[in-house]
Amino acid sequence: MKLSVSGRAAAAAAVAAATLLATGSLAGAAPATPAVAAAPDIPVANVKAHLSQFQSIATANGGNRAHGRTGYRASLDYVKAKLDAAGFTTTIQQFTSSGRTGYNLIADWPGGDTARVVMAGSHLDSVTAGPGINDNGSGSAAVLETALAVSRAGLQPTRHLRFAWWGAEELGMVGSRYYVNNLSSANRSRIGAYLNFDMIGSPNPGYFVYDDDPTIEQTFKTYFSGLGVPTEIETEGDGRSDHAPFKNVGIPVGGLFSGADYVKTSAQAAKWGGTAGQPFDRCYHSSCDTIANLNDTALDRNADALAYAVWTLSS
Repeated sequence: MKLSVSGRAAAAAAVAAATLLATGSLAGAAPATPAVAAAPDIPVANVKAHLSQFQSIATANGGNRAHGRTGYRASLDYVKAKLDAAGFTTTIQQFTSSGRTGYNLIADWPGGDTARVVMAGSHLDSVTAGPGINDNGSGSAAVLETALAVSRAGLQPTRHLRFAWWGAEELGMVGSRYYVNNLSSANRSRIGAYLNFDMIGSPNPGYFVYDDDPTIEQTFKTYFSGLGVPTEIETEGDGRSDHAPFKNVGIPVGGLFSGADYVKTSAQAAKWGGTAGQPFDRCYHSSCDTIANLNDTALDRNADALAYAVWTLSS
């Protein structure tokens, strides 16, 4: 069931704005004002439509969307076409890893202060074993739909918005590391926040929030508090996803995660539902990570939280 969150989102936005004022703004940014526009509800059906496309692409390309394979490039071309049609300025960044060509896709929304950038990103590649619909079609589809929501709303944020889809994460964050390493010092300093979304629709989900930056962390916690959903600090993916290269050069990072192959405890099942004693995602890095390997409620909540953070932190 889709939750009605518009009223709570507006209230949460005001709380988040007050939090930003109290705790200090993002790096290099002026203090936020309390007048934060409410983020839109992200239709989970739209997110799942993108995931169906990723599944079809994998099925037509040897069963995966892995680095250096035709399924990856087809996934990137799908995302790029949607963004180009929505008015984004897109850039494909090319690199080489394991003897194969890889690609990052960067999408900038026109406007906003380019000296104060808020980025949201996800890795677009799967492992070779399967189509990678939760890992990480889920994050990629939610970031894409949030970017399209920015376009539909004609958002004019104070800060500049940039979205990214990374290649070769499964080989060790190769694409995101290449991006960060090729930024000048000046351009690194302009990024006030990088938000990462890697596995946000796990079938036996938890609700985990990165604790790397207090302002970003509190933004997500505020949103989930408005839904009455408890969260825990994310530890399973520390240093194992695309936020790590940004964090390593001092860029504030945050993000969401619904769990991989760690086992859900009885206490976690009591507060979140699902099955204790089973992994958050039993199909992690497996051929069964298909369109059937999702929890719609977790995907819906996390996509809405993603949009809420983008709207709040870029205002």
